[in-house]
Amino acid sequence: MTLYSDVTELLAGAGIRDVDVDLAVADGHVRSSAYQRVVSVTASSRSRGRDRAIVATILRDPDEMASKTAVVALVDRIATKVTGPAEFRQWSAELLPELGQLKTDGFRDFIRRRIHDWLFRLSVEDGHVPGPAELAEVTYWMQRSLAEESTSPEVLALLAESGSRTKIRNIAKNRSRSRALRTR
Repeated sequence: MTLYSDVTELLAGAGIRDVDVDLAVADGHVRSSAYQRVVSVTASSRSRGRDRAIVATILRDPDEMASKTAVVALVDRIATKVTGPAEFRQWSAELLPELGQLKTDGFRDFIRRRIHDWLFRLSVEDGHVPGPAELAEVTYWMQRSLAEESTSPEVLALLAESGSRTKIRNIAKNRSRSRALRTR
């Protein structure tokens, strides 16, 4: 397959007709933007049946930064739509074999860490209260996200005590205090 046929296939499959394929192939910024639109359409679909093929096609792009960014965007969007950690674990397991197409170890690792972060968050949202060791295994990004958004007093207390950075610990402490004040 060629980059031209891959971009053509992705755009057609997503029903995107207003992107000049020749320009997208020639200009990485245009192509990256087109991938983001494909990801948006893909994530909006009720069917997850084509996701692996779409990811495989995107990951064939020689611009690994653009393809990694698009796959991470899809991971993020799907994680916010699933019903829980089991559904996300099953979905992400389908994609993991495709990551081997990336030559850059750091990009493969980044996507794997993002999937791990979302599995952690979804399990927390499902009622799991992690311990300090589990918290230490997720990224700063996820710890901060939880500190800013979690409504669980136990999770906020854990972050206030064991967050990886002062900023995370302070956000969690402040949110814990404000939640305590609201419940009085």
